[in-house]
Amino acid sequence: MNGHLETEEQQDQRPDQELTGSWGHGPRSTLVRAKAMAPPPPPLAASTPLLHGEFGSYPAQGPRFALTLTSQALHIQRLRPKPEARPRGGLVPLAEVSGCCTLRSRSPSDSAAYFCIYTYPRGRRGARRRATRTFRADGAATYEENRAEAQRWATALTCLLRGLPLPGDGEITPDLLPRPPRLLLLVNPFGGRGLAWQWCKNHVLPMISEAGLSFNLIQTERQNHARELVQGLSLSEWDGIVTVSGDGLLHEVLNGLLDRPDWEEAVKMPVGILPCGSGNALAGAVNQHGGFEPALGLDLLLNCSLLLCRGGGHPLDLLSVTLASGSRCFSFLSVAWGFVSDVDIQSERFRALGSARFTLGTVLGLATLHTYRGRLSYLPATVEPASPTPAHSLPRAKSELTLTPDPAPPMAHSPLHRSVSDLPLPLPQPALASPGSPEPLPILSLNGGGPELAGDWCGAGDAPLSPDPLLSSPPGSPKAALHSPVSEGAPVIPPSSGLPLPTPDARVGASTCGPPDHLLPPLGTPLPPDWVTLEGDFVLMLAISPSHLGADLVAAPHARFDDGLVHLCWVRSGISRAALLRLFLAMERGSHFSLGCPQLGYAAARAFRLEPLTPRGVLTVDGEQVEYGPLQAQMHPGIGTLLTGPPGCPGREP
Repeated sequence: MNGHLETEEQQDQRPDQELTGSWGHGPRSTLVRAKAMAPPPPPLAASTPLLHGEFGSYPAQGPRFALTLTSQALHIQRLRPKPEARPRGGLVPLAEVSGCCTLRSRSPSDSAAYFCIYTYPRGRRGARRRATRTFRADGAATYEENRAEAQRWATALTCLLRGLPLPGDGEITPDLLPRPPRLLLLVNPFGGRGLAWQWCKNHVLPMISEAGLSFNLIQTERQNHARELVQGLSLSEWDGIVTVSGDGLLHEVLNGLLDRPDWEEAVKMPVGILPCGSGNALAGAVNQHGGFEPALGLDLLLNCSLLLCRGGGHPLDLLSVTLASGSRCFSFLSVAWGFVSDVDIQSERFRALGSARFTLGTVLGLATLHTYRGRLSYLPATVEPASPTPAHSLPRAKSELTLTPDPAPPMAHSPLHRSVSDLPLPLPQPALASPGSPEPLPILSLNGGGPELAGDWCGAGDAPLSPDPLLSSPPGSPKAALHSPVSEGAPVIPPSSGLPLPTPDARVGASTCGPPDHLLPPLGTPLPPDWVTLEGDFVLMLAISPSHLGADLVAAPHARFDDGLVHLCWVRSGISRAALLRLFLAMERGSHFSLGCPQLGYAAARAFRLEPLTPRGVLTVDGEQVEYGPLQAQMHPGIGTLLTGPPGCPGREP
């Protein structure tokens, strides 16, 4: 296997280009959709070489390399002009890769083919930065042979990252690759201090395009807009719905799916979250599940984006919550009463501070600490989970395989999707400079579904590169169709689209769909004898499903997305402000249960009822305020599907 490829690292900067999603064709069943986004099988032995070959550089005068591809990394060793005793950057973990593509020279006389990968390694200060590595396959006399070799490597790498089996006979061709998954992205442009749209445009969309994911995007315009959209969406056209915001937007999506007449099928639609809000609790849990170190802000967004690029779904428990009025909603995160809900709602006025609003709200809440009298009843779990101890603290960083299929096909959509959204995105993308060289590095162009290398190489004699059309359009992809220009106004939704017409003052009523709560008697009626009841004065009560209450708050470190449990935590009155502060500081590490605080209580339950006996207070569901009064809830195990990427695994080879 003789190929020649180039290595060059570039910071993530892009010239103005139009970037949109493309669509596959034909509806698919939930089973097929689940297979498309299924987590990969267990990796091969980490040190087993799958491909090995010699490659060159772009420009051609650069060094030559020996490349070895294993199931977890690409090994790079410089051969000429002088072998490196201690190679720098000689190991590229697949955990850091977002996508790859093949390229060809625009010069008719160049018989070489090119293979480019996109990586997001951590810098010296721990933050991720974008880099590209491009290699030149020139070991054969003809372009066709060199292209086959470049495609062989690109296909093998993509199969590893997608968890697709490689054929044992060595025939690795692009025909192995399925068409990219189709994702609907919902963006709250006001999330995260107004940074959500900028982060989406500058980081999320370029990365998932490099990964070859097909997408369309809608900016939400008001509260419950996302709920209205998914209630009327033709779900067979999509492989997943991803929110780019905080936890609130995903709450709307899940409740919209469960408020459909076909809720039993609709709730199986894989959903994902890319954190661009002030509250990013679920993203913190996804980040931990993926084996990454705790992260905040842009680092958390890039980690979750890498996991999304890899694909892979996980069953998600959902909690049905019945309020005093009889209305019902569904929660993926938490129900809170007392200190936690007070801080959440009262800090709304500091939303411009982003996640720092919760820190300020906590300080103010401690200064005016309240207690609330109430009654908490719960149905204990049949099998108690492992007790929350320091052993369940956050894991250390584990590298994660994070690549995806070949580059997206030319940006296209059907008329049906056009009725949903038309948002091509101009991405600023200035030219890059090579370290130690005045010559511009190749410019990445995301038009046409694949990157493009171009630029004046100051007489180096190397022609610009353009995407190889064979790998930039995976099998089964439709022909390209151009998007219309960006529309500044709201997306037009004609009645023929099947979506409900938006109404500015639309209010969400009680959900009449969703699974029945067979464990709950009607509110106000006696509870069965196998329930446990606690009554007294509380500082807070928290019912949480996943591990995280915030991106950096691990309230239930032993919780899993599909453990079928609601984790009840409460703090009784009598705790000092200093002790309560210590609890929340320890919660950043998930070690608060090891403090031995006598006022802190915990129980794992399948259902619960909360009856506030104080006339005034605040109740929240997934961070959103709901009517005050008695409520009850039941866990419905694994009825949803969360796009998490594969679980964390060691990223370095022995």
